[in-house]
Amino acid sequence: MNTTELMTWGDFKSQLTRNVEAILQFQYAEDKWVDASYHITEIKQAPITSVDCGGVMNAWTEIIVQLWEPASDGSERAMKVGKALSIIELVEKSLPLNPGGIVKIEFGNSEFDTRQLFPGNLILKGENLVVDLIPDATQCKAIGRGGSCGPKDQNGTCCVPAQEEESQNRMVNLATIQSCTPGSGCC
Repeated sequence: MNTTELMTWGDFKSQLTRNVEAILQFQYAEDKWVDASYHITEIKQAPITSVDCGGVMNAWTEIIVQLWEPASDGSERAMKVGKALSIIELVEKSLPLNPGGIVKIEFGNSEFDTRQLFPGNLILKGENLVVDLIPDATQCKAIGRGGSCGPKDQNGTCCVPAQEEESQNRMVNLATIQSCTPGSGCC
């Protein structure tokens, strides 16, 4: 997982701490906002261990903040950052959260399928601290290691480092081959 551009829990919490009096708003798409009546229903810590298509083991931690919009609450103003921090403090009394964990915000409503989004920028706009949410995407970790990702070649390999893949593709002068047999390179 390419975690170099993603926000860690430590950074996220630090930005919240610097803006305790601001109103915490979440924007999940252009001109689409999580309703002011939202609740932080839970915070999850998910240690992830995976093996990618190149056979390499990967491990990272995700901290997932779940937001819920009630059917009707009547709130005209979202919670203050200080209220969110009090929920975080309560969670961390029972579950110490990894400061290096990658933050995701889990959200959905009747117009937006539930999904996990990354906090992009946290922007102070007047009295509001706006968390601009960006979508997650699938990825091939082999590409990040300088390899390739795609259909298996004739040798059954996938996601090999780029230099190994290049050596498997070789030019053959067909005029010098007497017969076409398996492994001769003629077909």
